[in-house]
Amino acid sequence: MVYLLIQIGADRYALEAAGLAFVLPKVRLKHIPQAALGVAGVFNYHGQPVPVVDLSALALGSPAQDSMSTRLVLVHYPCADGQERLLGLLAEKATETARYESGDFQPPGVSTPGVRYLGPVVHDARGLVQRVEIGQLLTPEVREALWQQAEEAI
Repeated sequence: MVYLLIQIGADRYALEAAGLAFVLPKVRLKHIPQAALGVAGVFNYHGQPVPVVDLSALALGSPAQDSMSTRLVLVHYPCADGQERLLGLLAEKATETARYESGDFQPPGVSTPGVRYLGPVVHDARGLVQRVEIGQLLTPEVREALWQQAEEAI
């Protein structure tokens, strides 16, 4: 399987390419008032409001760096009604891919309650890479409100 490698802080993470729609340059976002932790804003993508989660802000509490390698990764996010919606992920150093087999990933050995989106890890020549479970990024409460908030903000 192919993965897009990203960085959060000093650590590397992997997003499964099969769940990705597009990788775009960073765009200007509109703020969503009273949005949940990690929600960076919303932007209009071909007439459709797309909420954006800043992975650095979600995981570390500080926003992603504004650099040339910071990208807006659009993913197919599974919703409660069984449909998928586009969700933007602001990700640093999203310029490299790697190929791993699903069996290469092993449990991390550390429990992270409340951080359901951090999955198993794989070791490569540069160290550990942890898989981000895209479908677990949002809590059910945030998932239910986010797209409505995004539509109201645009």
